[in-house]
Amino acid sequence: MSERVINTLERQLALHELKLNSLLSITSAINTQASVDDLLSIYSYILKEQLSFRKFVLITNSNGWKILHKAGMKGKIDLTTHLDQLQRIKELTIVAESNSSLLSEFNIIIPVFHKGNPLAYLLLSENAVAHASAEKEQHLEFAQTLTNVIAVAIENQRLTNRLISKDMINRDLETASELQKLLFPSDLPSNRKMDISAKYISRHVIGGDYYDFIPLGDEEYIICIADVSGKGISAALLMANFQATLRTLFRYQRFDLSFLIEELNKKVMGAAKGEKFITFFIAHYNAYTRKLKYINAGHNQPVLFMGRKYQLLHDGCIGLGMLDELPNLQVGKIIIPPKSTLVLYTDGVVELENDEGEQFGIERMIKNEWSKCGRDLRSSLSPCGSGGKARVSRRSAAISYVVRPLLKDNVKRVFRS
Repeated sequence: MSERVINTLERQLALHELKLNSLLSITSAINTQASVDDLLSIYSYILKEQLSFRKFVLITNSNGWKILHKAGMKGKIDLTTHLDQLQRIKELTIVAESNSSLLSEFNIIIPVFHKGNPLAYLLLSENAVAHASAEKEQHLEFAQTLTNVIAVAIENQRLTNRLISKDMINRDLETASELQKLLFPSDLPSNRKMDISAKYISRHVIGGDYYDFIPLGDEEYIICIADVSGKGISAALLMANFQATLRTLFRYQRFDLSFLIEELNKKVMGAAKGEKFITFFIAHYNAYTRKLKYINAGHNQPVLFMGRKYQLLHDGCIGLGMLDELPNLQVGKIIIPPKSTLVLYTDGVVELENDEGEQFGIERMIKNEWSKCGRDLRSSLSPCGSGGKARVSRRSAAISYVVRPLLKDNVKRVFRS
């Protein structure tokens, strides 16, 4: 065997050993969950010191295209003018000439695809490569393999971190949801004086809907329901603050409803800074005199069913937190007849849709005569007038709140949203 052949075999053996050691270094770093910076350091060392590529740029698509690593180049690179031409390249390409100022600085472009989608591009300059043609080809093929491994590993790490973060957020939201449930009254009365039922279903883990029942003595009660504009954590925090303020005000003394609403409006304006508002219905009910005083602050109009008749409770003002001062504030007053039913709800109920996108609406709610049908809402809503199945609205939540004064002998009906 000639010395030339031996030298060629030795170079090929050394090249294979280099590739094996490089891949072992990379896979070991990946398996030990090395940081992206550590992976890129190993990657850069292999390209520069072992494969002799002194000038290169690695461009990756991770929540948008960006330059992940570069060597042999200074200054910022604006990708916006180069991406269109770059994304036309589907395989390892030798660049003869290009009208792109970036691509014209390199001789070789190596694309990396993952599941059929472009994941990365490696731009190489071969000026410093002093190898035979066959070795250079092997170097390029290995550079492509190495880039594929690195790009996929970094993308998997990003997705894993994203899932971990999402899982942590979900756990926090579940905890917040459990805490939010503590805001709702756990013991609603069902006795000779009144029968109250309530149901809350949230489309999101937490939301800004709220209802409450506050006894003021043996015969007097506060009944209220509210909905924060928007959804999510900020809405839930604002509502928690609102509920705490409301209960604190009633803890020390009884307030006139007008004064109470004005104070609550100031608190909401201060907390939300005009970025959110609250629709709110509050009623003061005297079970002995059967008088109900109420203010509807921009909320969905509660419906008082009195046999075959009904009345919408609309007196009040605009939503809380919309303006510093509440114009044209009115207090509604009504005598509740025996065997009546007062239905309070949030917009998630009337915006419930069927498969055709038709909303349930307040008109259908009234037409179905909830006050005497004896069915739960789920069976009443499902057809939604067209035979389709009902689905939760795009709004954050739906609350129903049914108050029946002096209904000991009536069938108890729970409104479910």
